[in-house]
This record gives sequence, C-alpha cells and structure tokens, in this order.
Amino acid sequence: MQQFREGSFANAGSVHQSGQRSRVELENAREAIATIIGAEPKEIIFTSGGTEANNYALKGYAFKVKSESGVWPHIITDRGEHHAVLHPVEFLASVGALVHYLEVDKEGRVSMEALCAFLASLPGAIPRPLVSIMHANNETGSINLIRELAEIAYERGALIHTDAVQSFGKLSCNVKELGVDMMTLSAHKIHGPKGIGALYVNKELELESLIHGGAQERDRRGGTEPVELVIGFAEAIRISKEEREETTAQIGALKDHLRKLLSSIDGIHFVTPENGALPNILNISFDDAAQLDGEGLIVGMDIRGIAVSNGSACTSGSMQPSHVLLAMNYPPEQAKAAVRFSLSRFTTQKEIEKAAKAMRDVVEKMRG
Repeated sequence: MQQFREGSFANAGSVHQSGQRSRVELENAREAIATIIGAEPKEIIFTSGGTEANNYALKGYAFKVKSESGVWPHIITDRGEHHAVLHPVEFLASVGALVHYLEVDKEGRVSMEALCAFLASLPGAIPRPLVSIMHANNETGSINLIRELAEIAYERGALIHTDAVQSFGKLSCNVKELGVDMMTLSAHKIHGPKGIGALYVNKELELESLIHGGAQERDRRGGTEPVELVIGFAEAIRISKEEREETTAQIGALKDHLRKLLSSIDGIHFVTPENGALPNILNISFDDAAQLDGEGLIVGMDIRGIAVSNGSACTSGSMQPSHVLLAMNYPPEQAKAAVRFSLSRFTTQKEIEKAAKAMRDVVEKMRG
C-alpha cells in the first residue's frame, strides 16, 4: 500500500497515464481476489466493508426484483445473523418485502430441514426468493453447511447469499464449491486494511445500485476507487491463502489450550461447540450468570490487559444480551454474561495462559 501511494496517487478513473497505471493496479488486485475465490474479475464489486456488501446484496436484489416485477421477493434469513444482515432485512420488511426468519439449533446452525420446509411452502410463480445465511457465526464460530443449504435453495428455485466475513481466511471460500450466488468479504478480518470489502455477485445476476454518482464498478457503485485499500486487501488475501493451513492449525491448538485452561472454572459453559466451529473463536458463559455482571466481566478482563467482547464488535458497546445466544435459546442472563475470545495468527501461548488466569480471577472476585 505504501509503495503504491509513493508511486501513484492518481484517480483510477482518469484517462492520463498515471490514472491508467492506477487502473491497472486496481484491476490486477480484482483479478487476484477473484482467482482465489473461484470467480471472474467482473463478478467482484468493491465496497467499504462487509456491512455495505451485505446491504448491497439484500437491498440490491430486492429493489431490482420490485422494479422489474412490481412484487417484492421473499427474503429468508435467521436470527443469529450479524446485524449487517438483520438490519437491512428489517428495513426491507418495513417497506413491504416478505421476510421469514429460520430458527437456529443449540449450536447456532441453520436447519436444512427448516429451510427445505419453508421453501416448499411458498406458492409458485413468484419472484425467486433470496436466502441469506452466514458461513460462520462471528460470535460463536459455528459453521453453517452452506453448500448443502445452497443445494436446497437451488432445488426450490431460490438464490443464496452468504456473509463469509468471519470464515474467509480460515475456511475455503470458493464460490463454485459453496454454490452461492453472492458472497460478502471484508479485509480487516484477515489483517488487511479497514474500510474495504467486496461482494461477489454471479455474473448472471443483476442488482439495483445503492450508491449513485459515478460509473465506477461497472455502474454498480459510484465513488472514486480506493486503490491503495484494494491493493492491501489483495495482499492480505494472498498471505492468508498461502499460510491458511499452518495458521489455522496453530490458532486451533491455542484455542484448545484455552478451552482446557478455562474448563477448570466452576460453572463455566462453552457456547462454541468443540466440532464444526472456526479455530479462532471461543465463546463462554456461566451457569450462575444471573449473579454475574456481564459488563463487569468485560471491564474486569480489560483492566487485566485482556481485550474480550460480549457480542459482535459492532454492538458490544451497548452491553445488551447477545442476540445470537438469545436465538440459540439461552436465557437472557447467560446471553448477557457471555464472553467471546478471538484469537489470531499473532496470539501467543503466553497470552492464552494470561487470559485464562485473568478470567478465573475476574469470576472469583465477582462471586466473592
């Protein structure tokens, strides 16, 4: 990114030579990202991050269908999704779109039977429904069987979008293997720059633009392209792909170690399942959560130099009960007293041991 800034600060939309050099850098990065996820370059739309990409997938499809057919499509999701999906869906419901929420099981996964049953209940001769289910949950790490869910969607005439922000870099996110029509990505989850993401959109699918004011991104998103951010995104993806196997094994071992150390705390409950979960997330709560202060747990850890969260980073400042755990039928007290540990390729065993000791100290102090 720094090399690009030093060599060219030109607008990639300009026709002069320096502008065209920026264009070449932009398109090279787009091609590199597309290749890694099994897409074509023209199927990659750069956005400001995962939130905008989710909004574009959901609203862009719904608005396009409504403008062409005069009828809103069904939008099908689940209550364990990130708010970057839930809030756009709520907005679409407020303007007339038909919305259905699937239940999640005790481990936070969407039931294939539930999706199959609901799609089978829809009448024929309606616009194609859109199913939006995240690849892996950002709070619990639970992995959804997207390929199988996509097959169910196709068999019953639906399209499918997946928010892969949390899984990207930890799991294979090849769009052909997953069988998805749209997929959301974000750079900062793989140590890339904040403020850049992407939406994969199958070339056969057209969306209504949400940001007007320019012909950038093939007339799909107006605005000057942030070339240096795109370059950083592409480089982060390259590094992530090269080191994924080694890194996920390393992080997974650290998570297992953390789980073992935490298991000695009386009354601890592991929300994150042992199997079928991302290697970097461990979510816990407590049997006596009603006697514990959820905010106190987070603050107590912070005082000891450990940064943990309750819900997603986008909502944890509000200290409300985790909507994901509520969707999983946890009592509000346990949902509010949940603690999420997030590990990365830079996490060390010493930090894991410090975190486990801090968690024990905080809980014991709160219990008196």
